Amino acid sequence: MRKWRGFKPALFRPSLKDQQRHYVVFLPDTDAYDDFRSTHFQTLHDQHWQIEQYHRMIKQLCHIEKFQVRGKVPIRNPIFAALCSYVHLQQMKFVDMISNAYPWQCHLYTQVVAAFVRNFMQGKQHLNPQFQSTVNA
Repeated sequence: MRKWRGFKPALFRPSLKDQQRHYVVFLPDTDAYDDFRSTHFQTLHDQHWQIEQYHRMIKQLCHIEKFQVRGKVPIRNPIFAALCSYVHLQQMKFVDMISNAYPWQCHLYTQVVAAFVRNFMQGKQHLNPQFQSTVNA
């Protein structure tokens, strides 16, 4: 069992989104606390937030959790595809093709569905509902 003697936690209370948050930082070297300041905490917090954004984007936009397969190879394929799509989205943001991937994804699906409906409906107008005027008897 690891002993925690000699560890001095550092407490930071920044205000984020009009709320006071509490963060505790543990450093393995007790001498490092003397040099650890708010700027170091801000850098650490920014790195943590980037990791949270990565997880959110890969789950919500790349759908890494929404595959239904079993076995090593079938599981690796959708994970690889999700990681590739995440990298592609990040490249698009880096070269300023998109500023935010969430609205872009919504518009992407709208365009795909509209194109499918246009192509599918050619020559199939008889499938559209035929409305007839009502007759009072």
